[in-house]
Amino acid sequence: MLIGVASVQFGAALAKTLFDEVGPGGAVFLRVLFATLVLAAISRPALTGRSRADWRLLLSFGFSLVAMNLAFYEALDRIPLGIAVTIEFVGPLGVAVAGSRRALDLVWVALAAVGILLLSDFGTADLDTLGVALALLAGGFWAAYILLAARVGRAFEGGQGLALAMGAGALMLAPVGVADGGGELLVPGVLVLALGVAILSSAIPYTLEMEALRRMPAGVFGVLMSLEPAMAALAGFIVLDEGLAARELVAIGLVVAASAGAARNASVPPRDA
Repeated sequence: MLIGVASVQFGAALAKTLFDEVGPGGAVFLRVLFATLVLAAISRPALTGRSRADWRLLLSFGFSLVAMNLAFYEALDRIPLGIAVTIEFVGPLGVAVAGSRRALDLVWVALAAVGILLLSDFGTADLDTLGVALALLAGGFWAAYILLAARVGRAFEGGQGLALAMGAGALMLAPVGVADGGGELLVPGVLVLALGVAILSSAIPYTLEMEALRRMPAGVFGVLMSLEPAMAALAGFIVLDEGLAARELVAIGLVVAASAGAARNASVPPRDA
């Protein structure tokens, strides 16, 4: 599980290095395209025999997946990785809390709110406002992704639903990716990096998270998944040389604690972001 968390965040850091060549849109398009090819080769999903309801579910799931990733990459282009992931985490935190009737969960919400306020420095920090808004939008789509992932998991065997949804998402992203990346999308060095991003951010963590869920309670899985903001800050520091102030590190710690507390007794499925 810890390897999967690290893989996702170091994959995101590697993706940011592509932005100068193909932009966020081009980077996310190549990532989703390569991840589709890898997952399709593994799961070999059948295209026939699907009902209209199945395709509607797949299209909704694919849209939430690519919208989450596109909004996140656009945020990542404007604000540090650790901060972007921390703000985005309000999505799964909201899902974990929404189905609970425990008064203690209000404490976790308050703790996360304090962390987000610290990140914004009560409106005076030198953070890109659009970047923060995009990270919040990514969190909203992450929440939708979590809810739809549960339905897709029940409707399709293995990774077939994810592979088909990602394929549909790649088609949706194609105009954005081509407009943002242009001819640079075909540069061999860019393609190799994008393949690495797809493997680190999708193929490896998805496989490891599925194996982890077979061996541990969902609550423990959720707690470990809550380490993602802290891992993102570490990846941003190592790969992108993105330092964080003490206040920002404390804020990330508060959101990690809030997410871990809320997820302790909740079922939180893996992400593909």
